[in-house]
Amino acid sequence: MRLLKLFPKIATAPFCPSEVQGTVYFDPRLSKWKRYLATAGMGLLVAVGYMDPGNWATDIQAGSQFGYQLLFVILISNLFAIFLQSQCIKLGIATGKDLAVVCRENLPMKVNIVFWLLAEIAIIATDVAEVLGTAIALQLMFRIPLTNAILWTMLDTLVVLGLKGKGVRRLEAIVLGLVSTIGLCYFFEIYLSSPDWKEVSIGLIPTAKIMSNKEAWVIAIGILGATVMPHNLYLHSSLIQSRYTEDSHFARKKLYQMSLIDNAFSLSMAFFINAAILILAATAFYKTGHHNVVEIQDAYKLLSPLLGASLAGTLFALALFAAGQSSTITGTIAGQAVLEGFLNLKIPCWQRRLITRALALLPALIGVSILGDSSVGKLLVYSQVVLSLQLPFAIIPLTFFNSSKKIMGPWANKPHVALTGWLICAVITMANIWLLIQFVS
Repeated sequence: MRLLKLFPKIATAPFCPSEVQGTVYFDPRLSKWKRYLATAGMGLLVAVGYMDPGNWATDIQAGSQFGYQLLFVILISNLFAIFLQSQCIKLGIATGKDLAVVCRENLPMKVNIVFWLLAEIAIIATDVAEVLGTAIALQLMFRIPLTNAILWTMLDTLVVLGLKGKGVRRLEAIVLGLVSTIGLCYFFEIYLSSPDWKEVSIGLIPTAKIMSNKEAWVIAIGILGATVMPHNLYLHSSLIQSRYTEDSHFARKKLYQMSLIDNAFSLSMAFFINAAILILAATAFYKTGHHNVVEIQDAYKLLSPLLGASLAGTLFALALFAAGQSSTITGTIAGQAVLEGFLNLKIPCWQRRLITRALALLPALIGVSILGDSSVGKLLVYSQVVLSLQLPFAIIPLTFFNSSKKIMGPWANKPHVALTGWLICAVITMANIWLLIQFVS
């Protein structure tokens, strides 16, 4: 039986694309449940990026300042993410390559350099959020100064070293444990807060009122950038290479279908956790008159007395730490995929992590040193706005390649699917332009 090994360069790998081990065989003739189990996990590695500390900052600020009004932004952003990640899966299966490699092979070198630099900026912006979020968690749990906690985040390079050689399945299991921790902590706090579910449902209905409110629009763009993350588009097309199947259209199609289910399920989980963060902030803060909770530390201090349970604050800090660590793991994989894909440059994964973390530490330390601990909330929100500004530069090549019969063959997008991709790109681009107009005016 001939087997199709998607992207053979990483088929022998541990943890990073050039080092990932333990690829999973997908048998298209097994039952649906067993086929799903073979694909389950990839979507989860992508979804953790949608639960990182940057999401926490935007969701907490949105909930405390505007109640449930911005819930619809999380919903729309999540729907965009599900569609775009499905396009990454299709590209990876059809070509056997990730988005960065396809860019390198089909675009001029100067364009590739620009896309690579923008992708690196997005990864560093994401890592800034992870540094700040993890540092806050360490500060809250161990009562240490924030600047010291920021420096302690350098030690997560040891986590990367510890995962070397563990294989893709063990990596997925570790991330599942971290995500479960986040989810359980937040749903317990939602239970304690007893939100008004009728008002919550109204918040899911889109409204144009936020366009006239500069602060609400900044937060909305931050939510968009925190949900539809540029580096995740490169990540998912790389992760699909960890599955291999028969060299036939039938087998590829079955792998694609099951991967779509995994993608939708995992990102729906991310939606519920993000919605839970905003709902908790709206119920615990906005409803009680605390409309200016923009700092994660303030949210921690207020939760226990407002919810009447000392455990609430502890769970909050624990979930924040889990969010920072899980996002660090997947951010490292994405960074390595971008580096290898665009530049065909391979370095040890721990070195990649060390470089990225060092570059993220600089703006985090400068921001906190100059502006103080009270600046962390704004730094987190604006790091997510940076991600939103980078999005079109990842969506445009993704949509272009997926619509090309030369590159995708029979997998090329149908006209209505291609139109959906271009419309999403147009909406995100116009939203970013409107934000820039608001700042200039």
